[in-house]
Amino acid sequence: MHYTNSINTTKPNKNPISSERYPIRILHIVGGMNRGGIETWLMHTLRNIDRDRFHMDFLVHTTQPCAYDDEIRTLGSQIISCPVDRFQPWKYSANFQQILQMYGPYDVVHSHVHYFSGYILRLAQRSGIPIRIAHSHNNTSCVEAKAIWYRRLYLDLMRTWIDRYATLGFGCSRQALVDLFGCTDNIHPHLQVLYYGIDLTSFCDPVDTVAVRSELGIPKDAFVVGHVGRFEPQKNHVFLLDIAAEIVKREPKMYLLLVGVGSLRADIEQRVTKLGLGDRVIFAGSRSDVPRLMRGAMDVFLLPSLYEGLGLVLVEAQAAGLPCIFSDVVPEEADVVKPLVNRISLSQPASSWAEAVTTASQSEIVKNTRKQAFNTIEKSWFNVCNQVNELQSCYTKQLYPNL
Repeated sequence: MHYTNSINTTKPNKNPISSERYPIRILHIVGGMNRGGIETWLMHTLRNIDRDRFHMDFLVHTTQPCAYDDEIRTLGSQIISCPVDRFQPWKYSANFQQILQMYGPYDVVHSHVHYFSGYILRLAQRSGIPIRIAHSHNNTSCVEAKAIWYRRLYLDLMRTWIDRYATLGFGCSRQALVDLFGCTDNIHPHLQVLYYGIDLTSFCDPVDTVAVRSELGIPKDAFVVGHVGRFEPQKNHVFLLDIAAEIVKREPKMYLLLVGVGSLRADIEQRVTKLGLGDRVIFAGSRSDVPRLMRGAMDVFLLPSLYEGLGLVLVEAQAAGLPCIFSDVVPEEADVVKPLVNRISLSQPASSWAEAVTTASQSEIVKNTRKQAFNTIEKSWFNVCNQVNELQSCYTKQLYPNL
């Protein structure tokens, strides 16, 4: 793996290299551009990349409109639909190749759909795309270890195709890189960790805490535990509610603020009622102002995920100065502001998690660290300015290796 040690805190580089052909055209492959970790990172990148030198389009596997579609078009990029029919994969192949002909030529196909990237990069290679990137955003090894035989055959085939057809491999963390590429050493120069970058502008805006809480129906003196994540099994909402039920026993003024959407929301709402937490849980839905909610409403951030590629929301929560209680399966790279983070094993009971949450909110070390947290994130690789410079450099070096 390749890791860059120095950090450049300057704005994304806009000085062109004379022998480059402009713009370098990149096609990103995603499920859909709704609000999620991958999609939010891509939007930070699109907003901050030098759009005179790099043009980004998005091929999505849905026909439904998504949250970021309008902004993407406003920024001069295209949303191109190419639905997946797993029972008729040849249709996807024909549509994909037709899209490359209609909307191309593209210099780069950058795929973010984990194992399915193998099939996509194979199609891209057959269409003559010179730079083909597989990007790992998750560590699903604990889930795939239990896969049935035909799923394992699929995974083996996709790994083979990724190894054969990817000219570059990214991982949002070391664990994510190992999960998709199986690499644990430094002998593969075409593989590297590329950390997510977040736009810190929203973390500088003034916030009226009383107004934000009032909008959400939360009393100004409440103790608010926050969570941002899709209502899907990975995020472990059932256990999160068990923790909340334990916190209420220790802190009667507790409110739980849940930001996100997903297929399990109705089930979680039913469990909230069953636990008697109906008046203490706020379902905020999909939000464009997560930094504002973190800074204006939350006291502690809670993330008991079953697995994560990195956990971008944890970095955002640290930028907001929140103490973070999260599962120890989250990659260690997410521990940016050390005094704010507390890892707990998922084998620990909900009562232990609840104790950690209430203790963190009262810690003087945490309170003293909040003021410095933003500066720490700003100087790190998670500042979007640093990350975009790195990504621009990767695209350019891949396409123009002799420069």
